[in-house]
Amino acid sequence: MLLLLTLVLPAAAERSPGPGPADKLLVFTVATKETDGFHRFMQTARHFNYTVKVLGKGEEWRGGELANSIGGGQKVRLLKEGIESYADQEDLIVIYNVIFAGGPEELLRKFQETNHKVVFAADGLIWPDKKLADKYPVVRRFIGYAPYINRIVQQWNLQDNDDDQLFYTKIYVDPLTREHINITLDHKCTIFQTLNGAIDEVLLKFEEGKVRARNSAYETLPITVLGNGPTKIHLNYLGNYIPNAWTRETGCSICDLDLLDLSTVKEHPRVKIGVFIEQPTPFLPKFLDRLLTLDYPKEALSIFVHNNEVYHEKHIKKFWEKAKNIIRNIKIVGPEENLSQAEARNMGMDLCRQDKACEYYFSIDADVVLTNPKTLKLLIEQNRKIIAPLVTRHGKLWSNFWGALSPDGYYARSEDYVDIVQGKRVSEMKENYFTRDKLDPDMAFCRNAREMTLQREKDSPTSETFHMLRPPKGVFMYITNRHEFGRLISTANYNTSHYNNDLWQIFENPVDWKETYINPNYSKIFTDNIVEQPCPDVFWFPIFSDTACDELVEEMEHFGQWSGGKHQDSRISGGYENVPTDDIHMKQIGLDNEWLHFIREFIAPVTLKVFAGYYTKGYALLNFVVKYSPDRQRSLRPHHDSSTFTINIALNKVGEDFQGGGCKFLRYNCSIESPRKGWSFMHPGRLTHLHEGLPILNGTRYIAVSFIDP
Repeated sequence: MLLLLTLVLPAAAERSPGPGPADKLLVFTVATKETDGFHRFMQTARHFNYTVKVLGKGEEWRGGELANSIGGGQKVRLLKEGIESYADQEDLIVIYNVIFAGGPEELLRKFQETNHKVVFAADGLIWPDKKLADKYPVVRRFIGYAPYINRIVQQWNLQDNDDDQLFYTKIYVDPLTREHINITLDHKCTIFQTLNGAIDEVLLKFEEGKVRARNSAYETLPITVLGNGPTKIHLNYLGNYIPNAWTRETGCSICDLDLLDLSTVKEHPRVKIGVFIEQPTPFLPKFLDRLLTLDYPKEALSIFVHNNEVYHEKHIKKFWEKAKNIIRNIKIVGPEENLSQAEARNMGMDLCRQDKACEYYFSIDADVVLTNPKTLKLLIEQNRKIIAPLVTRHGKLWSNFWGALSPDGYYARSEDYVDIVQGKRVSEMKENYFTRDKLDPDMAFCRNAREMTLQREKDSPTSETFHMLRPPKGVFMYITNRHEFGRLISTANYNTSHYNNDLWQIFENPVDWKETYINPNYSKIFTDNIVEQPCPDVFWFPIFSDTACDELVEEMEHFGQWSGGKHQDSRISGGYENVPTDDIHMKQIGLDNEWLHFIREFIAPVTLKVFAGYYTKGYALLNFVVKYSPDRQRSLRPHHDSSTFTINIALNKVGEDFQGGGCKFLRYNCSIESPRKGWSFMHPGRLTHLHEGLPILNGTRYIAVSFIDP
């Protein structure tokens, strides 16, 4: 059991006494186990060159559950035993059970200025005897001369599970004892800052190369900080900075401590990846493919997949066919098992727990776009027991962590949340860790899944929501933003009624839509001048990926209601088409708004480049896919378009999918007979560019057409 459950900073060892005032100061703490909190405490002590004596190492904790009940008497008993050998050193000052924000010289000066033998920390919230609240704050920590501290603790004659706070408070309440020992309270928090009941008063003060806690009520800079009671999470927030964990000048000073160098290991640790598909999720095939491209030895990986959606069964089947010869062990649990989220997540961790070879467990939800293939290596190298890579939603203040919890246990934003998510802190530092009490399990990396638990938060609306990952006692969880790991996608408003539903995600997930559907050479239009001009004022450029072409054709064929190339057409104004094509309108499949947005986002910039001075409105009444085939419509007679300019995107390959075809501009006697898949023509629609569709010889040709700015 660690006495200081709310300490500040990463691991370090005990420090030998140094010269000067530190020789006159001895720090006592109780730690029956070396938890993460203990290591953070020792780091603060080492930073300031304090001398620390640890009591109770290896002893069984019998002092009760301090977070929820009375107890802690074992701490008094250990201090009583430990201080006896110092009781005759009248010039030795003892401080008990703190974390440090300032150094020994400042601490000794402030203590001596009190002109008392013992100074107790003051806490405005009484525990456990609230009847004492009107007169006296509770005593939690203290500093004093060794003989006088000894007089206090020698009065202890109770059990290990009796309450230590009540013991110290009653000593202070007794006026004779208080006067005899010469005890005072640190009312203005010049030495001790307890957070319980005072969170709003305690602010971070950034100084040159260091960070202090500032009490805004008294304008003091406390030497020590204690996150007692329910304030431990807030102390973790302060501990991400105090005393030098992160500063504006130096960035993170602790992030490279105790790193694991994977280049020195003979075999990479075995990792179990738990994948959770709990709702219809856009771009799932790409998510699954990224798992197979992780830069990690495939023989050291195994995968557990829980798919709760019938819609995604086809995607899981394709993934299985790809992965079965790559990953040594894959287990897939489908919607027919009817598992709850908590049951599925615990099953994933159980598979790691039951496998003696499983050293790490990586849990990831399908809404995480993991773009960094080195993610597993980077997380392992951090050498933390539990760590989650920070990912955010594009253009939103939404991430896989909140940084704090509200009083009723729900997510809340920490004071530094926006700076972290927006990357402002990253721009000032090389790396950073942020210590948390609980993690949303969207993505978390655990070194020992055997000790992890998953629980549903109290008052959760349903049994399927607000599942949180909790660490074992004494283990901190970290969020790291030292690398770019990826992003979150939105699953809101994801309609699965279409054949290729991701085509509709241009609004909800624009980055993923662009990555999937826009030609990878599109940006070269503006940087490398790859736009071609095969005929006068006919510009040719890459716009769609092969995936976009294929899925749009599949969507139209799935819809199947081709117009047949008839003059009578109820879909258009007036009901008559002079030069009809065998087509389906974007509006018929509900893609019109998305298509117009595509025009404004990706076609309009090209228009401005090739037709300098013309600013398109990006508006089109007619957007459609045309189908040319020998048995339906082989060609299209000469015509003008009802547009200022037209785009014509080839959706399949000449020579493979069809023979013949193309477009001829009669005024210039110029033909383009080998259109490239995914490339678009852009040409004026009226007056100058009379054109015709050349006949195909066999196969089926598809093109996407828009008459822009009619």
